[in-house]
This record gives sequence, structure tokens and C-alpha cells, in this order.
Amino acid sequence: MLKPVPPTEMPAEGVIPRTPPLNYEAEQALLGAILMNNRALERVSEFLQPEHFADPVHGRIYGACQLFASRNQIANPVTLKTFMAADTGLQELGGDSYLAQLAASAATIINAEDYARLIFDLHLRRELIAVGEDMVNDAFEPELDMDAKTQIEVAEKKLFDLATAGQADGGLKEFKHALIEAISQAEAAHKREGKLSGVTTGLRDLDQKLGGLHPSDLLILAGRPSMGKTALATNMAFNAAKAFRTEIQPNGEKKVVEGAIVAFFSLEMSSEQLASRILADRAEISSHKIRQGELTHEEFERLVIAAQELHQLPLYIDDTPALSVSAVRTRCRRLARTNGLGLIVIDYLQLLAGTTGRKSENRVQEISDITRSLKALAKELNVPVIALSQLSRQVESREDKRPQLSDLRESGSIEQDADVVMFVFREQYYLERAEPGRRPDEAEDKFNTRYADWQKRCAEVFNTAEAIIGKQRHGPVGSVRLFFDGQYTRFGNLDNWHGTEIPTE
Repeated sequence: MLKPVPPTEMPAEGVIPRTPPLNYEAEQALLGAILMNNRALERVSEFLQPEHFADPVHGRIYGACQLFASRNQIANPVTLKTFMAADTGLQELGGDSYLAQLAASAATIINAEDYARLIFDLHLRRELIAVGEDMVNDAFEPELDMDAKTQIEVAEKKLFDLATAGQADGGLKEFKHALIEAISQAEAAHKREGKLSGVTTGLRDLDQKLGGLHPSDLLILAGRPSMGKTALATNMAFNAAKAFRTEIQPNGEKKVVEGAIVAFFSLEMSSEQLASRILADRAEISSHKIRQGELTHEEFERLVIAAQELHQLPLYIDDTPALSVSAVRTRCRRLARTNGLGLIVIDYLQLLAGTTGRKSENRVQEISDITRSLKALAKELNVPVIALSQLSRQVESREDKRPQLSDLRESGSIEQDADVVMFVFREQYYLERAEPGRRPDEAEDKFNTRYADWQKRCAEVFNTAEAIIGKQRHGPVGSVRLFFDGQYTRFGNLDNWHGTEIPTE
């Protein structure tokens, strides 16, 4: 027995009346199938919920069936009769007789999932209509604390949540399927020249330590000011984009075999400043000379040639200040859908705002929300996310200024959510600012010895840096020495075998 469609308001003259998309017969057929054979519930309960039914009474009947199933009890017209005796909506439809009619109009258990998919699809259409109405109403009534761009971000989030609702892809799967995926990753790593399972950083020793940047990982890159966090992140992003390479599979699809398409969110520097850094590196011209325009004709030609080489680089930069996590998520989803995406870099974590429209009680709570959201984004898009982070000033008060995990600002949440925590450290920076002076009553030869030791130490660490891996879920921790050229803001491989025979594989 189909319920009559509820009356609607009289439409204006010339306007065709439209009712929300629904199908009471499909809801009745599905409920009948469940009441006749509770196994039908197993096929649909993972994606179909009571609120997806257009008729609230049908939703409550479905919810009651779910409750009985959770208790390992049989749900049929007889058992539901007492449970739903107080439901006035069901009584208006006929009470016990309506439950019997539902059982009589049962679909087969084979067709139950098809009816459930139809019910869910109609629910999505009704929700889509509601989102559209909310968008129109919000646009007509602007609020001071929510500008048009923020409204767009909120609308995009609602649409994405609606698009991903009811997906059953994240359920339990047999271990053999996970094993096949792991073997596929190992095979891909074996075929690559660098023998990496993740995206290359372009830095040999760092790649060997990390195995590349792994999909779904959140990597925190931290350091004190002037240590080179942004320079290292820029180098890694450039190297990954430069190495990007695809192959056509037998089925005609493109598959990424090396490198990545990179999204770089620069909340501190402008896109022009980042581009200047990369140009300085490739053209081997001081970034200061580029900014000042103090270039010779030959240097300018090198700059133009380097720019032409970088023109096709799959590197996307967003320098919008004070971005929210939801905005980052929206823009990454859009890029992944239109051009593809293999690596996300955020410079830096503390400049991100929390979830749109949500005010945290304190900054620590907001940072926790941000790191959880970034880890969720990495898993959702299955790409590595590199987030730069500041360190607290307590590093400066220690004699050994090598950073450690406890130096992270709001370290609890950042350390917990990250898969890899890496610090950038340049001892040269501190040594150059600690030139020894002669102490009162200090003998000249003793001072000369102390000064010579300082010069020797400066020479040992000149143009070098350390990438200190303080946490890694997939491998060992430790320190990796890198070459650093401050003139071109460039990190590179350090020649650790200089003066000796380089071992061969």
C-alpha cells in the first residue's frame, strides 16, 4: 500500500509543481524483504541508514530492524508489533496490519541491494536540493564573519561530504588483498632506478633513510629560523616535480612511475619569491642579485634558459595567506580531480587556520585539529603531506642546539599524528655567531689555540647541514648530512667519499 504524496503548496500560475524525489514503493519492498529474511539487512546496512528513507515511519521501522539485528534477535511483524506499539506514525498507517502488508510486498533478497541503492540515491538528490537551497539563502543573507569565498568553501565541503557519503570502500578486507597491494608497491620500487617505494626527494642519502615520501604519510619538517626549512621543502618539491614521469598501461591508462605532481601552499612567502629561489638554484645566480636586478647579460640569459626549462614543471603554488585546513583540503581535492596530485607541501603549519567556522578554546587544541586534518587528507588522497613547523626557543638555551622531539611547538599533537618528524640543523649558523673573543687575563697562545679550534670546526661544517630524523614509523631514525649552499638556497647530496674510492654496487 503506497502512502499518498503529502499535499504541497499551490504553485504560482505558470509554474510546474515539483515534489522532492522519492519512491515509497521501493522503501516498502526493501522493508518487506528485511522482515521476511533478516539476511537482507546484511547487504544494505553498511551504507543505508534510517535517515535515508523519505518516509520517517519507514526509517523508524528500518532502525528497529537494525536494533534487533544488533541484539541477534529476529525482526519480523510479530516481534516489531510490541516494540513499535507506541509509534503514532505507524498506527496512523494501520499499525500491525501495515507491517503485515510490508511483509506481503517483499522483494526477493537478491533484489534488496538494488532497492537500497535506489533509496540512497534519492536521498542524495534530496540532500543536494537542500544544499542548493542553503547556498542561495546564505548568499542572500551575508554575514560579517563569513565572506563569499568562505561560503564557497563551506558549500564545497558539503558537496564533497555528500559525494563520499555511504561509500563502503573502507570496510574489512581479506589480508590477501592488502598483501597484493604491498607486493605491488615493492615491485614498483624494484623497477625504479632509485629503488624507492615512495616519491623521491632528490637527495640520495635522505631517500635511502626514508625510502622516499610514502603515500598517506604526514611528514613534519621542523627547525629554528634561518635553518633552511623552506629551502629544503622547496628543493624536495622541485626534485619530485622534475622527476615526474608516467607510462601508458596496456589498458590505456596513465600510471605515475616516478616523481609527483606537487601542490605547494606557501603561507609565508609569495609565489614570486619561491619561483626566484628555484630560478636561483637552477641558473646558479644569487637570489639577492635576482631581487636587486644586478645581473650581467650572460647571467640574464642563463636565467631565461632556466625559466624555459622550468616552464612545464608540474608544480602548483598557492600563496593565499591565512588559509584554513578546509580550504587546503578543497583545493587539493580539486587539483587531484583535474590534473592529478602526488605530493602536498605546506609552509608552514602554525600559519594555518583551523576548520572553517570553528573556534578553538586554545591554540594547542587548534593545532591538534589541524594535524589530524592533514593526516586525514594524506590518507584520503593517498599522497604524502609535508608540513613545515616551528621549534620553540628552548633550543637556543642549550649548549647542544640540535633539535629534538620535545622542542616541537604543541609537540603532543604534532608528534603523535606525524608518521615522520625531521629537523633541519646547520651548525655553521651557530658557530659563525659564536666567534670567540679574548677573555680578560687570557694568555695569547691559549686564545690563539682556542681560536684555531673554532676555525677548524667552522671549516668542518662549512656548507653542510643535517636532516635529523627524530621519528619514523616505517624505518630507522638518525641523522643525514646534506650539502647546503646559502648563496643559491640549495640543498644537495654531500660528497662523503671525497678523497677515497667510491664503492660500487
